Amino acid sequence: MLTKTLSISTKGNAQVLDITSEVERVVSESRLEEGTVTVFVPGSTAGVTTIEFEPGCCRDLADLFERIAPEDVDYEHHRRWGDGNGHSHVRAALLGASLAIPFVKRKLCLGTWQQIVLVDFDNRPRRRSVVIQAR
Repeated sequence: MLTKTLSISTKGNAQVLDITSEVERVVSESRLEEGTVTVFVPGSTAGVTTIEFEPGCCRDLADLFERIAPEDVDYEHHRRWGDGNGHSHVRAALLGASLAIPFVKRKLCLGTWQQIVLVDFDNRPRRRSVVIQAR
């Protein structure tokens, strides 16, 4: 098993970042021929998923979350903490904090147009950690 932690600067506001190459690097460094790699983002205002990483899909994803959990709705979290990011927490909970991807012959079992992405929903820039574990 191999565990690595990435540190990534983000802009927030549903920014989508392609982290596929970093995950591939961990799988390669693990020297495992097959197994599963888990990608996990600690924190409650970001998530991970797969998508075709191109501007249209990234915009569509951000637009979807704006329709599902709009930024301008009155969230209880705002009342309690006053930080204006209640929508960020809800969006991250919907997307999820982790993702498991199988690999065979040291190659991720991803589709041709499928990339692994980190989505930062917070309302400000952040420094994010992403834990990648191959086993």
